[in-house]
Amino acid sequence: MRQTKQRKVILDVLTSHKDHPGADAIYEEVRRILPRISLGTVYRNLEMLSENGTILKIENGSQKRFDPTTHPHSHFRCVKCGAIEDLPFEVGDIIAPDKLNDWAGDRKIDKMNLEYTGLCAECNGSE
Repeated sequence: MRQTKQRKVILDVLTSHKDHPGADAIYEEVRRILPRISLGTVYRNLEMLSENGTILKIENGSQKRFDPTTHPHSHFRCVKCGAIEDLPFEVGDIIAPDKLNDWAGDRKIDKMNLEYTGLCAECNGSE
């Protein structure tokens, strides 16, 4: 995939985040740098970047969120405010690789998605 100026700015904006923003939030920031960019262009580029494995697309609920971290890792999603954050554990800490390898056999695993849900610290303190 060719690295266009628009794609580079979109990637730069995304990698500056740790909060897994949606396309609308990314668009608002990109627009400050490239005022003439359209929301459709941002959506198309995010889809292309996720399809080729440059970024991770998180699909749950009504809005897609994006993550610049593509290695296997798990997330925590707040069921109240929708915040998503990376868990500070390696996947091997959660599922022992030898157990997964024993089970996998002739299966080919392309990716994993492990998500914990609950209330984030802010929402938990507000109830």
